Amino acid sequence: MSTSNASTPASADRSLRGLLFLLATIAGVSVANIYYNQPLLDDFRQSFPHSASWVGAVPAVTQLGYAAGMLLLAPLGDRFDRRRLILLQIAAICVALVVAAAAPTLTVLIVASLAIGVLATIAQQAVPFAAEIAPPSERGHAVGTVMSGLLLGILLARTASGVIAEYFGWRAVFGASVVALLVLAVVIMMRLPKSQPTSTLPYGKLLVSMWHLIVEHRELREASLTGAALFAAFSIFWSVLALLLAGAPFHLGPQAAGLFGIVGAAGAMAAPLAGKFSDRRGPRAIITLSIVLVAISFVVFGVSAKSIAGLVVGVIILDIGVQAAQISNQSRIYALKPDARSRVNTVYMVAYFIGGALGSGVGAVVWPAFGWIGVSVAGIVFAGLAAWNHLALPARAAS
Repeated sequence: MSTSNASTPASADRSLRGLLFLLATIAGVSVANIYYNQPLLDDFRQSFPHSASWVGAVPAVTQLGYAAGMLLLAPLGDRFDRRRLILLQIAAICVALVVAAAAPTLTVLIVASLAIGVLATIAQQAVPFAAEIAPPSERGHAVGTVMSGLLLGILLARTASGVIAEYFGWRAVFGASVVALLVLAVVIMMRLPKSQPTSTLPYGKLLVSMWHLIVEHRELREASLTGAALFAAFSIFWSVLALLLAGAPFHLGPQAAGLFGIVGAAGAMAAPLAGKFSDRRGPRAIITLSIVLVAISFVVFGVSAKSIAGLVVGVIILDIGVQAAQISNQSRIYALKPDARSRVNTVYMVAYFIGGALGSGVGAVVWPAFGWIGVSVAGIVFAGLAAWNHLALPARAAS
């Protein structure tokens, strides 16, 4: 793929930076759609009082949908032009968002949320695109740059959602996303080049080939399971935060829950730095440190059930830990098989978002039964699972 007609290294570098910024924007704007609903759970409960006990299903099915979309749609990036795939998915997700905005019942909202999750995998075409256009010596930094956009989308989605819902109602959140995606589609048509497919496998064989990648690459298995456990911890916190803040002693609405996304953006800002460090020093040490940070964050949460300041500190630690691990894991896996980056990314991200859905589901069960302490303990358990997989399993395989 040609990324620029530039004739000098400096102009080529500017062109690459511009493309990475656009890919980061695509990743952030698209992935935000699976997180808009998290600050809105209390609003859903008020809009659908007869189905209030099921509001936790909305974020859970959205993340399950994302995992399904990763499995069924993301591998197509190795087979077809990623630019065209991105534009087609934008058109489809806009339809699903309109259905969500007009949902007359919680059941319709849940079904629309599942479709939104499937189609929001636009973001997972952007990340391997970045790995493709960057020189090998800068791949970690390129992935980190695009991932910083994705992570900002994850975190600031809650902020935008909370503010819009506070003043215009939760249905306006989905309508605003449609507008943002349509504007982005115009920019993509003007600025994003086509990609060159790297596989001629038919769709069925393309999917089957992912199983062979799992079997052949132990490092991919390890990275996938570690990422899934850490994202489960991340999701259990964010899926329950709005419910914690809605009750005593805070009595805060969706805007307050969303504003925590700005605090968490510190983690997204660390993403390019983690990518650079991974390029220079290797990723395993960063991942080990990240797991420790995630565990510490839930200790902080456990003693901060009545403290905004404590929650803020915990959010910063949690997001830095999760995001640094994510960049390091992806930097590892993209080097495994360059002609199958979309499929390698699919294996990893399917596991990752299954972990996220598991975390949201555990949060929906643990919160009413054991409260905030139960949520904090569950987060520590997920961090412990990540540590066991990252440290104990590779050591056992090498012995």
